[in-house]
Amino acid sequence: MTQVRKVLVAEDSSVIINLTKNVLMFENYHITAVKNGKQVLEKLAKEDFDLILMDINMPEMDGIQCTTAIRALDNPKKANIPIVAITGNYKNYTMDDFKKAGLNDYIQKPLDYDHLLATVKKHLS
Repeated sequence: MTQVRKVLVAEDSSVIINLTKNVLMFENYHITAVKNGKQVLEKLAKEDFDLILMDINMPEMDGIQCTTAIRALDNPKKANIPIVAITGNYKNYTMDDFKKAGLNDYIQKPLDYDHLLATVKKHLS
């Protein structure tokens, strides 16, 4: 019996959340979805996750601010969780910007689900 990997999806588009859930649940990942960065921090305070898929443009607290806050957490396990950015306007950012913010990787929208799955697997293997 393999351990079920837990993925936190931070995304304000329910369409993307549902598609992401369908793709990842097919591979037996356990998915929790939230709508903004504040909710990510609330969930992370209560639960452990193996990976976060983080939309960059969200209301209340965006993905960059949220990632910076996660990297500053006292709990080393939570502070070092792999975080993959999901972004529609990646041209506004370079991989360097993402790395500076503490993001491990990024996937651009519209999402390519094979790429999404490969990226998730890469960070969870």
